[in-house]
Amino acid sequence: MTKAEIVNEVAKATGVEKVTVQTVVEAFMENVKESIVKGEPVYLRGFGSFIVKHRAKKAARNITKKTTMTIPAHDIPAFKPAKVFVNAVKEK
Repeated sequence: MTKAEIVNEVAKATGVEKVTVQTVVEAFMENVKESIVKGEPVYLRGFGSFIVKHRAKKAARNITKKTTMTIPAHDIPAFKPAKVFVNAVKEK
């Protein structure tokens, strides 16, 4: 599902204009992104959490050049679904 499809579905379900829904969806995504960049997790009860995961330094191989290189430690954004969400998908 794309952002445009989400906007269409929410507009249909709520009766609010698409332009307004699009503004709200984009503001939501921007706020989540800003929080994650700051290192603050975003918790949405019953849906899941947007968190920052830390990846440790590791060695990797370039098999075409047969060399080893080190990938430095870094942080990545991640989504952890709520148990209710996971169970709903499993029951499908």
